[in-house]
Amino acid sequence: MREVVKLAMKKHKIYTQSKTRYLSRAVLASMFIGFGVIVAFKTGNYFYLVHSPLAYPMAALTFGSAIILIAYGGGDLFTGNTFYYTFAALRKKMAWSTVGRLWSLSYIGNIIGAAAFAFLIYTTGLFDSQNVNSFLLKVVEKKVDASTSELFFRAILCNWLVCLAFFIPMSLKGDGPKMFSMILFVFCFFISGYEHSIANMCTFAIAIVLYPESINFMDVMHNLIPVTIGNLLGGGLMMAWMYHYANDPFFEKDE
Repeated sequence: MREVVKLAMKKHKIYTQSKTRYLSRAVLASMFIGFGVIVAFKTGNYFYLVHSPLAYPMAALTFGSAIILIAYGGGDLFTGNTFYYTFAALRKKMAWSTVGRLWSLSYIGNIIGAAAFAFLIYTTGLFDSQNVNSFLLKVVEKKVDASTSELFFRAILCNWLVCLAFFIPMSLKGDGPKMFSMILFVFCFFISGYEHSIANMCTFAIAIVLYPESINFMDVMHNLIPVTIGNLLGGGLMMAWMYHYANDPFFEKDE
């Protein structure tokens, strides 16, 4: 748990030294998510076109590349920050006003990265045929058709797992076990159908630039608002507050 506080303070130090550098790390994180989205839906699409039940499992497995890129590539993800900064604030190592600013800037950076990556995908010309992205468009349709309450609770469960995907490897030794556990947790959230705000940003942005008729702004807001709030509770309540409460006697003993 002390490693979580150290990581939060390290991120805060980057923010105080240069807000643009902090923002650029957030931009990178969602672009890394974009790579995962593309490889997941391209892989799943091969199975989807032949009506194979392996479409979702294969997409879930390959999407794990995104978390590896973020963890080892130095990206800054809003969803993980809901855990790190909340825990640091609960331990009285960071002011809540600072937490709010850090959340906001990382979220903005993630939006910029999602838009930039979608534009880069558009320029490649590799996705001009709708058959290439049949699976992607089907998933987008399901995401915008779900009710607000369903999206909200799926998002809580999602970020609970995603934060665990970053937290559990902290206690492991060696890059192999760390990567395996990260991919396993991401596989769990993807295959379960949970909702991740930044992954959804990238998915929607790609769908918009490739097939504008498939989704509109209100559809995006219908999904992202409850999903963002749910992700915030998943990381802030189920992870940060729960671990703070459960481990408080141990901290007090040492402090």
